[in-house]
Formats: sequence, C-alpha cells, structure tokens
Amino acid sequence: MGVPAAESRDATALEVESLEGEINHAIATRLREERHRLGLTLQEVATRSGLSLGMISKIENAQTSPSLNTLARLSQALEVPVTTFFRGFEEERDASYVRAGEGIELARHGTRHGHRYMLLAAAKGAQSRVQPYLVTLTEQRETFPLFQHEGVEFLYALDGSYAYRYGRHTYDMSPGDSLMFDGRVPHGPERLDELPIRFLSITVELEGEDGPG
Repeated sequence: MGVPAAESRDATALEVESLEGEINHAIATRLREERHRLGLTLQEVATRSGLSLGMISKIENAQTSPSLNTLARLSQALEVPVTTFFRGFEEERDASYVRAGEGIELARHGTRHGHRYMLLAAAKGAQSRVQPYLVTLTEQRETFPLFQHEGVEFLYALDGSYAYRYGRHTYDMSPGDSLMFDGRVPHGPERLDELPIRFLSITVELEGEDGPG
C-alpha cells in the first residue's frame, strides 16, 4: 500500500527543514569559532563584510539561512575559504545502535578465559575516537594482564566488586563507582572480590594522538 502524496510531501518538507537547520547550526558554529580566533566583535565582522550587525547576529545564532553571496562576504572578512563554514557538517553522522547482547565480542591482548570484552558501538568518522566496551569477568585468576593505550579511559562499575590497578595505585570498585585515567599508564583488574563482575569501559583517543598502541 503506497504512501499518500500529501504525506510524502510533508515528510520530505520535514527532512529538508531538518537538513537546513543542521546546515545553519554548522555555519553558526564555524562563524563563531573564526570570529573568536581573530578576536573580532560582531560589529567588526559586520564592518569588514559590509553586512548589517543584525544579520551577523542572526547567522551566528542559526536564526537565518545565509546566501552564497553572504557566505562569500564572510569568508573574505574572516580570511577563510567558504568551505570552512561547512566543516564538520559533511562528516559521518549515523548513529550506532546495538541491541542487548549483540555487541562485537573482542579478544584483547592478554585476555584470559572468563574475561569478556564486548564492543558496544561500531563508531565511524570522528566518532571512531570513542570506543565503549562492556567488560564481564566471571572467573577468578591469580594474575591479570595490564593494558596500555593512547587516550583516556573511563570505567563505571555495574556488578560485583574488584580492585583495579592504575600505575602504583589500586582502587576498590563497587557498583556505581567510576574511575577515569590516562590510558598510557599500565592498568587493569588486580583482584576480583565478588563475581561476576561487569563494568563499562569507554576509551577516548585525544586530538593529536596516534591510534591505540
């Protein structure tokens, strides 16, 4: 059964309106960033570009859709290419949706039997700098591997209790406890007190760093 033409037009109009809003917000963000980079006021940008103060204010607050002529004037005033105003908008924006139990199970270096690492999102583009894991520990061990990687890591305890080593320090973790640290310092579970243990591990690669080591 087909979709009525009126409903199809309404849906298309909403998509266009949403896309236009995203573009306006991208332009507003870039305009504000470049203006601050040069240390200019709204009035100074208006004077440089030959546009009104009100127009500059509306563009920076994503309240209007600037024409190509307007963007060309702004690019000259701020000494940047016109494409600067669209930077970031063209990046991959898809969401990563994973149903319960359907994450990607991984075997990390040093992983032992009874230690389960499940990647919860397959991020793309700039989002690939963030990797969320659900870690499950079900078996007691005398020794545990220590991990090292670029970026920072955030842990949030869900079930069980354990001691987590970070460098020379050890932290007792129970449900609701969290820990964030520099991933380059050796870290990992040191003692499992109450099994099974589950915790979220979110690693974030910082700007200017190479990929995970």
